[in-house]
Amino acid sequence: MGEDGTEGHSKVHVRDVEGQDISSASASTSSSATSTAAMASRAEPLDPPIEDTAVADELDPDNRPPTPRFIQDERSWKRWKCVPYPVRRLSIGVYRWSRGPASPVRFKIEPLLPRVQHAPILLLDKFLPKHSHRLGLVFVYLSIWIITFALVLRQSQVSSEIEGWGTPVQIGCGNTYWSSGNGCGLDGNDCRPFSGGGFAFKCPASCSTYKVLNPHAVGNQEVIYQSLVIGGPSDNSNAVYRGDSFICGAAIHAGVITDTEGGCGVVRLIGLQSDFNSSTRNGILSVGFDSYFPLSFAFDSGVQCVSRDTRWPLLTVSVVFSTVLSLFTTSPSLFFFSIFTGLYWTVGLATDPPGYSTIAGLFSRELGNYLPAMSAAWVMYDKMGVRRQLKGLTAQIEKSVLWLGGCWVGALTNYTLDFIPIQRLTPHDLDQQPGARAALAIIIIVLIVIAVSQVWFFRQEGRLLRILKLYGLFVAGIIICVVLPGLRLRIHHYILALLLLPGTSMQTRPSLLYQGILIGLFINGIARWGWDPVLQTSAALQGDAQAGSPLPSILAPVISLGQNLSTITFRWGKTPGPEFDGISVLVNDVERFRTYFDDVFGTSPNFTWTREAGVVDNEYFRFAWMQGSSSEDYTKAGTWNEKGEWIDMAPGPSKIKARGMEWEGEGRSFLYGR
Repeated sequence: MGEDGTEGHSKVHVRDVEGQDISSASASTSSSATSTAAMASRAEPLDPPIEDTAVADELDPDNRPPTPRFIQDERSWKRWKCVPYPVRRLSIGVYRWSRGPASPVRFKIEPLLPRVQHAPILLLDKFLPKHSHRLGLVFVYLSIWIITFALVLRQSQVSSEIEGWGTPVQIGCGNTYWSSGNGCGLDGNDCRPFSGGGFAFKCPASCSTYKVLNPHAVGNQEVIYQSLVIGGPSDNSNAVYRGDSFICGAAIHAGVITDTEGGCGVVRLIGLQSDFNSSTRNGILSVGFDSYFPLSFAFDSGVQCVSRDTRWPLLTVSVVFSTVLSLFTTSPSLFFFSIFTGLYWTVGLATDPPGYSTIAGLFSRELGNYLPAMSAAWVMYDKMGVRRQLKGLTAQIEKSVLWLGGCWVGALTNYTLDFIPIQRLTPHDLDQQPGARAALAIIIIVLIVIAVSQVWFFRQEGRLLRILKLYGLFVAGIIICVVLPGLRLRIHHYILALLLLPGTSMQTRPSLLYQGILIGLFINGIARWGWDPVLQTSAALQGDAQAGSPLPSILAPVISLGQNLSTITFRWGKTPGPEFDGISVLVNDVERFRTYFDDVFGTSPNFTWTREAGVVDNEYFRFAWMQGSSSEDYTKAGTWNEKGEWIDMAPGPSKIKARGMEWEGEGRSFLYGR
């Protein structure tokens, strides 16, 4: 017994987490339990235990047996009874698989050879540990990049004056003297003079790759997917070119300038010429034409002119500066926006500029596109996965090779992807361009393989369902755009990049490469073509392609052959509708006749063409209905040969209506075809 008279008990002091003595609380608890037991003995007896297990299970849900899985699935699909059970089961399995593993992983690139890849970062930490010093270095570095780029660009604008002609005028790769079809008006009066004129010109580099994308009529031929150069030097004469030839392409063909650096020279109008030769010179195959044309040109020989295209030096400057910046930068925002800006201006001013006549005009155009492009760049960085890709990335060499290298590949698509035989992703081009369908099939297969691999990565990170919902919205938007009446969907460079970019929002080496390429495609699309609309009318997409309009029905011509004069007279059937006002006739690709059916004065029910004695050339005739001053599709060429015989035109249209933008220079208007 203890000192207080209790038997077999010892006093134990217990303290709670706050250090208070709770032994008294234990005693009171024990006393309360004793009194409660006593009261229970005096109360009414408790209800007997339930012996019926079925009733017990009904009252206690925890004791029920587990519900079979198929019954649970059936309950969740009560509203979808029309869906077959195998389909429902498969859908549930796909959904559960898409949710990813129970413990998602976030991929992070661990640098290969970390000592080597971390060396630039450690070097910067050693010599510039303060944040303010690094900001100053960034400012100085970017300033040096801009100044160097501007000085090199200035060299491309410096051209020596040509005696008697002045300073050469900058022209684009698609500038011509003559507008196709009836663009030069009746008898070509809107493109006069035909001879005696000329000017000093300067061409950019790489004009040999500028090609016509729709059939262009040259006599009874149709030129497509090649440089439009008609004529060239023969064995015993100088190089003479038809007036609708690309001036820069013809200058390369004649050897006046080079394709790699461009150059300058003097072009002269020499009027009516015939028998234009076909030849392959300096990488360009020219087209032959065995008849006459009212406007022709040639190049002056022996002209001393100094001019060069600096796109390759400018590209070298930007590649070097961007690579060094990539190696020493770990900030995602500084890296992305600096690289985006540098590549944009390199593409827009050097490697793939749009047509321009002055550098000031080109700069103004690019600046107008740059400001909204930076807004889009922020969305791509903050909302479409660029920040997630670059944040915490310390593999400096891998970032420079994969992300920056891929970005340059996408930005230089006019060189890096030029081998793909797809000029425009339209059904018309895919049908008529050789190899386009096979190339598209290969591209689709590659994209599917990449998509499957990216799906696996997203599932491992537990983000697959989220990304699938986003692409579901994209698909729904595309379907809506496709079904809108009167408009056609066109996937441009920048649209393709925006659609695919969210699929690269993870830090893996393949995604690093894919994201860089897509950013480069976006830059190239905006800097070169601008913000072309996603939805365009059929007329805007058609350009100078065939419109599918009705063609005139030409009756058998009446031919009269004489010793001094021969004639051929054409008649045509009724117009297919009241919307057609008249008819236009081309002879050797020059409009020689135009009449309107409701015109009391000058209305002619037929067209007679006269050939003087001594003319031994073939002559080619095309016919088209007109609406106002605009011509519809022309027929293919019918031939009145040198023997006076008529050869009917083949069925089908030959669309050669020009589309382009006017450029004014030295008092003369040139047509620049895009």
